[in-house]
Amino acid sequence: MARKSSLRDFQAYLAGRLSDAAQGGRAASWLGIEARGESWLVELSDGGEIVQAPQLTEVPLTRPWFAGIANVRGNLHSVTDFSAFLGGPQTPRNANTRLLLIGTRHGSNAALLVSRMLGLKNPEDFVPADADEQLPAWGRQRFSDVHGGMWHKLSVRELLADPEFMNIGT
Repeated sequence: MARKSSLRDFQAYLAGRLSDAAQGGRAASWLGIEARGESWLVELSDGGEIVQAPQLTEVPLTRPWFAGIANVRGNLHSVTDFSAFLGGPQTPRNANTRLLLIGTRHGSNAALLVSRMLGLKNPEDFVPADADEQLPAWGRQRFSDVHGGMWHKLSVRELLADPEFMNIGT
């Protein structure tokens, strides 16, 4: 017969597991996304929430990469089509398309429209690669994965501070 444990024992066990996980490093601390056919990494703490792309309200007189405004549980978020912002084609709207709410931690209701999510990634599976000098500072850092794939690392804080990103008007 299985040993029964009290609520206090369970809470102690859970607290120990959380502490071990916190001390165990940064396993699975990156989120993989795809935009413009490229793989990107985002710090999980910067990633915020991921939601299925809702209906967007278009905003007149904005740049082509500004996808519109999304209402996510009563909060309005400005949505940037990340592929179009990078100079690529507009992100196709399908079952894989997602919104990555990136600004909440930094005091901004900003979201990125991305082609799809690529899951959680362990930083230990990546090695630094040469920087991509064609991108601004928020996207220059690159990594190679164990399969030889190239990934850009998005610095959300630097993206939100970029005047180009913040200037949506035409």
